[in-house]
Amino acid sequence: MPLVSRELDGASLYALAFAGPLATGVIGMVAAGSWSDRKGPVAPLLAAVGMFVLGLLIAGTAGTMPVLVSGRLVQGLGGGALTVALYVVIARVYPPVLHPKIFAAFSAAWVIPSLVGPFAAGVVAQVAGWQWVFLGVVGLVVPALLLTVPALRGLHGTPAAAPAAAAAPGAACGEAAAVETAGGARPPGGPAKLALAALAALAVLGLNLSAEVPGAGGVLAAAAVAVALLAVRPLMPRGTLTARRGLPSVILTRGLASAAFFGAEVYLPYLLVERYAFAPTFAGLTLTGGAIAWAAASAIQGRLGTRLEHRRAVRIGSALVLGAVVLAFVTTVLAWPAAVAIAGWILAGGGMGLMYPRLSVMTLALSTRDTEGFNSSAMSISDSLGGALALAGTGVVFAAFSTATTAAASFAGVFALTAVIGVAAVAVSPRVAVVPAAVRTRE
Repeated sequence: MPLVSRELDGASLYALAFAGPLATGVIGMVAAGSWSDRKGPVAPLLAAVGMFVLGLLIAGTAGTMPVLVSGRLVQGLGGGALTVALYVVIARVYPPVLHPKIFAAFSAAWVIPSLVGPFAAGVVAQVAGWQWVFLGVVGLVVPALLLTVPALRGLHGTPAAAPAAAAAPGAACGEAAAVETAGGARPPGGPAKLALAALAALAVLGLNLSAEVPGAGGVLAAAAVAVALLAVRPLMPRGTLTARRGLPSVILTRGLASAAFFGAEVYLPYLLVERYAFAPTFAGLTLTGGAIAWAAASAIQGRLGTRLEHRRAVRIGSALVLGAVVLAFVTTVLAWPAAVAIAGWILAGGGMGLMYPRLSVMTLALSTRDTEGFNSSAMSISDSLGGALALAGTGVVFAAFSTATTAAASFAGVFALTAVIGVAAVAVSPRVAVVPAAVRTRE
């Protein structure tokens, strides 16, 4: 992206090229979730891939930075919808016993590109031109879609009504009323639902840009956070923002964990370059340990299956993420060796790998067939908004401290904020739902 920005004279839109897809992805998630609940996941999946490919084509053929950003916005719409549609496909195709392994593979599908992507993109940009970083992905997406076609047969149409036992899956563990209310909660229908998603996306973009407004940045940031939370509230199971026990706390924990992890991870290489004189390439590679730990822990939890209870996995994972962020904070404040923070980030990756697949499994286990799309959408929205709001918030904190005091204080402020978010994740994690006995029996 630095090469693109320089060639297209688009430094002012550099941040938006990253924030834009994350924000528009929220709209895609809501649309795909509602569409999947009404008509099944096949049409949303195909439309999502089409939007994703269209965004890649626009970005790859862009001659100006605004056109490239517009392509990224379209790409975000497709990417957000794609994730939700795939979750619903998993719920319809695979039995619950395989869900931990499937979501472990999903984690690997995110982590492996994070290991090779930056280097590969750099090589492609230097050898063939930056345009092929976007256009080349089209050649990967289309064959991947074709591979899913056999699994999509028979998934067309509105799902059949779920049996009474499945409509209240928490009954076996004393959570029937809470889970049924949470799973059945619905935002306003049709255009109103998409309008709320668009408002939340605009608020996230506003928060990302608030640091650029001198004098009023803090006020605008607070207003943007308030608008985002108010807009997203109807798009979540009832009681999510108040950490109601059961499915709402599952969704909230996902967002808090994402916020703590990604809010801190972005600044760790920056810390290593500024405070410890690491070369930029080597500073980025220090995150590889966390990525490998994420993939390894995800695979381990998949093999353990029900031998590791879901709630315990979430509690351990959130504690590991918090511990890693605290180590980064202490390293910054006390000027400890960089190896402490780097080693700590391996714990963070392990915690995320242990926790993320289980939260996905629990979301599907506590959903009925007619709420799988809504709940999967809510989980993805929580994930994206959590990371986006945290990144924007840390940006505001970093900018505020950098103008008032030392660089060390700026990093300390970032890690302090993400540590507070990590504490919230640890506090909410015991409130996540116990998987119902009926689901454990099927597993």
